[in-house]
Amino acid sequence: MKAIQWHDTHITILNQQALPHKTEYLELKHIEDVWDAIVTLKVRGAPAIGMTAAYGLALAAQSYETDDLATFHTELKRDRDYLASSRPTAVNLFWALDRLTKSVANATSVNEAKTTLIHEAICMQIEDEDVCRRIGEHALSLFQDGDRIMTICNAGAIATARYGTALAPFHLAKEKGITLHAYACETRPVLQGARLTAWELSEAGVDVTLITDNMAAQTMKAKHISAVIVGADRIAANGDTANKIGTFGLAILAKAFNIPFYVAAPLSTIDLQTKTGDDIPIEERAKEEVTHIGGVRIAPDVNVYNPAFDVTPHELITGIITEKGIIFGDYETKLPTLFEEVLA
Repeated sequence: MKAIQWHDTHITILNQQALPHKTEYLELKHIEDVWDAIVTLKVRGAPAIGMTAAYGLALAAQSYETDDLATFHTELKRDRDYLASSRPTAVNLFWALDRLTKSVANATSVNEAKTTLIHEAICMQIEDEDVCRRIGEHALSLFQDGDRIMTICNAGAIATARYGTALAPFHLAKEKGITLHAYACETRPVLQGARLTAWELSEAGVDVTLITDNMAAQTMKAKHISAVIVGADRIAANGDTANKIGTFGLAILAKAFNIPFYVAAPLSTIDLQTKTGDDIPIEERAKEEVTHIGGVRIAPDVNVYNPAFDVTPHELITGIITEKGIIFGDYETKLPTLFEEVLA
């Protein structure tokens, strides 16, 4: 299943808001469609957001009518900033858009620039599949046959090009005949764990047990959870990690039960320009996500605090798993070394 596909005149995305009730694909024909799909969580997951935005920028550029390169770059910058305004926390969004704009910096014609944008976006999706598989291989080396592993939100195949990040070891274990038992937190308020992770893993034939978020501590104790693995939306230079709301609480519980807590993410999620988690902007979303479920009100009309993410301090993270390998502790020193070969 490909959650994002490029076509000459539009982008096709898997509508994650419709899951698990139906598998529905949407056609995004205009940049406004792309912006809306990101904001309304029809596409979500940091890598998928980045890829969709990249395709959206390439799509928008195809409609520019100018033959003047300076005018082209001005319009591209305008549309880049518009897409960047969709969601503030996931750094992959900005990384992808900046990579695309840089790819045409030396273009000698508008036609060349338009073609380059499409090729660069396609390359990003191809690379992401390989990156996710390597993350999964590294993560799988940490687990044993029969392990019971807890996760939150959905850092899976539908949030990436394939395999996912935190869910990649489950998919690869299934390919290799290794049994891993997943315990998926439902992930209030939007229920990405219940709607998406439980659906994705069950469709793949992975043994998955769904729990409500407030069952995590009891589940860790009663079910002898072996480890916790989560994705990330932004990792600061010191290792502090922003991820779906509820992740910080899981890390505290893992510490209390002496359970390893792993973060799985590509290099594109690491933001060395952001020094600590205190510098990561935390998106706050509409109160209706908390007061309503499926359009039905479940709470009175009161004040609501609805942060979409929280930040797990680096000292609670056992290891960060990337396509380059696993690092344990001393993240401020070790994270920059992951980029040395990339930048060389």
